[in-house]
Amino acid sequence: MITSKQRAYLRGLANPIDTILQIGKGGIGNNLTKQVDDALTARELVKLRCLETADITPREAAGVLARACGAEIVQVIGTRLVLYRSAPKDPQIVLPR
Repeated sequence: MITSKQRAYLRGLANPIDTILQIGKGGIGNNLTKQVDDALTARELVKLRCLETADITPREAAGVLARACGAEIVQVIGTRLVLYRSAPKDPQIVLPR
């Protein structure tokens, strides 16, 4: 569980990064979950977009993906969502205490 201070720090880091994945009308399947898991392993912090055609809301999508990947929800604003998971080996992002 991350603290509000850590969440604020991660929001600041997530602001300039590009959206790398989109959730569309296909919803959240095994393929998307695998892509998010791989992206979290490589980057630790990922930004996604939930398209208008998706059958799921961005907040619900964030919850489903966070549970499936063992990640933390950093923020959900509009159609964008940000997830964080520390790398098990050699983490790139050092959270403030």
